[in-house]
Amino acid sequence: MDLTLKIWRQENRQAKGRFETYLVTNISPDSSFLEMLDILNQQLVDKFEMPVCFDHDCREGICGMCGLYINGRPHGPDTGVTTCQLHMRKFKDGDTITVEPWRAKPFPIIRDLVVDRSAFDKIIEAGGYVSVNTGGVPDANALPISKKDADIAMDAAACIGCGACVASCKNASAMLFVSAKVSQLSMLPQGKIEAKERVKKMVAKMDELGFGNCTNTGACEAECPKEISLSHIARMNRELYAAKIL
Repeated sequence: MDLTLKIWRQENRQAKGRFETYLVTNISPDSSFLEMLDILNQQLVDKFEMPVCFDHDCREGICGMCGLYINGRPHGPDTGVTTCQLHMRKFKDGDTITVEPWRAKPFPIIRDLVVDRSAFDKIIEAGGYVSVNTGGVPDANALPISKKDADIAMDAAACIGCGACVASCKNASAMLFVSAKVSQLSMLPQGKIEAKERVKKMVAKMDELGFGNCTNTGACEAECPKEISLSHIARMNRELYAAKIL
C-alpha cells in the first residue's frame, strides 16, 4: 500500500502547529497503524529529520496511551479498538490519512501527536480509590455481591483512560471516563463506604480542570475502544444528586 499522510507537527504547547505531508510506500495491510508510523519515522531518521512523536506503550489495547485522531475519528475508522489495534487493511491503497492529536483544552499538546492527559490522573487522585482496609483476599463465593453488580463493575473497570470520550465529545466532556471510574468502585461493597464523597470530589475536580458538560449526544460511547456504556453516566448523576441531598 502507498499512502499519503497529513500529520500534525508541533514543537511544544506554545508553538504554532501545522500539518506536514509525508508519503509512505509498500505498507503491508497486516501491519498496525503504529507500525506504519514506525516505518515513517525510520524514513525520517534516515534523512536526518525529526521523527513524529506519538504515545504508545503496550500495543495490546490495554494501556490507553495510543490516542490519535485519524480521519476525523478517535482511534480511526474501526469500532471497539485502540489505535495500536487498528490495521492498515482498514484503508485503501492511495488513501490520504489525516492524523491529529486529541483536541481538548484539558489535554494540552506536548509535542506533535502527544498530549498531556494528567488531568485524568488528577481526577483519580481526587477520589477514584478505596481507602478502607479490606483485609486479605476473600473467597469469591463469600462476597456479598450479585453477579449482575459484579459484571457492571467489571465492565466499567475496562476503561483504560485513553481519552477518546473527551476527544469525540463536542464539549470535551470527561463524563464517560469519570462515571466508569465511579461505577467500578461504587458497585462493590468495598467502595460503598466513601461513595458519596468520591462522586462529589471526582465531579468537582473534573469541572475544575475545564472539561465540558455532557449533552448526551452519545459520541463518547460510540468511539470508546472498550465500549463503555452511557448508562454509567446516568448512574453517576443519580449518585451525585443523592450525595448532595442526603
